[in-house]
Amino acid sequence: MPEKTRIGLVGCGAIAGAYLPMLKNFPFLEVAACADLNIEAAKKRAAEFGVPKVHNTVDDLMKDDSIQVVLNLTIPKAHVPVAMQSIENGKYTFAEKPFAINRDEGKQLLAAAKKAKKKVGCAPDTFMGAGVQTARAEIEKGTIGKPVAFTAFMMCRGHEHWHPSPEFYYQPGGGPMFDMGPYYITALLNLLGHVTRVTGMAKIAIPDRTITSEPLKGKKIDVQTYDHIAGAMEFESGVMGTMVQSFATRFCELGGKHPITIYGTDGTMKVPDPNTFDGTVLVRTTNDAEWREVPHATPKGYGRGVGIADMIASIQHKRPFRSTGEQAFAVLDIMQGFIDSAETGKAYKVKAKYERPPMMRSDLPFGQLD
Repeated sequence: MPEKTRIGLVGCGAIAGAYLPMLKNFPFLEVAACADLNIEAAKKRAAEFGVPKVHNTVDDLMKDDSIQVVLNLTIPKAHVPVAMQSIENGKYTFAEKPFAINRDEGKQLLAAAKKAKKKVGCAPDTFMGAGVQTARAEIEKGTIGKPVAFTAFMMCRGHEHWHPSPEFYYQPGGGPMFDMGPYYITALLNLLGHVTRVTGMAKIAIPDRTITSEPLKGKKIDVQTYDHIAGAMEFESGVMGTMVQSFATRFCELGGKHPITIYGTDGTMKVPDPNTFDGTVLVRTTNDAEWREVPHATPKGYGRGVGIADMIASIQHKRPFRSTGEQAFAVLDIMQGFIDSAETGKAYKVKAKYERPPMMRSDLPFGQLD
């Protein structure tokens, strides 16, 4: 077995609590150190999950030559600066979504990674879970015939009622499209392939918000990015469909546990929430009297962290990986395309090219990626 690859975690906030338990399932890696602008947050996560070293500053972690990969769980506007710093210090890097807060930032990061010959990865990795992987397997088997259309809805009130520090969700790089859109668009790309054109409409529906969660209860938020976006996507295959991403609605049952629906010539598929890993896939074809559940095609149980584990395995075994920076940039181009279309009144022709990564292997047990 190859020597363990040592990960340094930057950003010890809420999402770190989802990554750290999952990473313990991969014996070929180790979360060896962590750092945060708030050193007390870093110490808390280290104690909670057994991270052996806490660096006083992010700079100190970057200068730690024993760290080979940086896991970047900072807020969106820090994703690219931290990733660039990682590359400059000779380290691979994997970040939470979005890849960047605009295309120019994303292009600079990809160029820097290419020049340094360092892999850069990015969430979401939820598409690697058994839910989306099973949906893709069924589409490729032709279960619903040729895909023709889709709907994808993420509609909620926003995050200020539950998140401990929700302000960044309403700044550039946040909003429903840049926060939740990556899950939906990444899933759709993996299911349907390359997108050629998007159209969009967008607005700030609730410009002034009040935090009702602790510890910032009562603090006002001045919304600085669109909180309601609707539009359409056209795929190279000819599939066309509708997407709505909203932080301005209540009691939205539309979509429910299956917020993506794929309509084909011979049937319809309900795809589970792309913000989760192991939801059930439902199909109904011309031969089905009712909806039926499809058995999972790949191992269940993965969670946030499988993407960086797959990247590390690809470094060790010299193979491609799945949650790549190139995929994340294609998602970024599409998300920004919705905004561009809304502001110009014209359709946006997608420029970033996309190639679907290989499916997860069905012959390997949980925790083994090669």
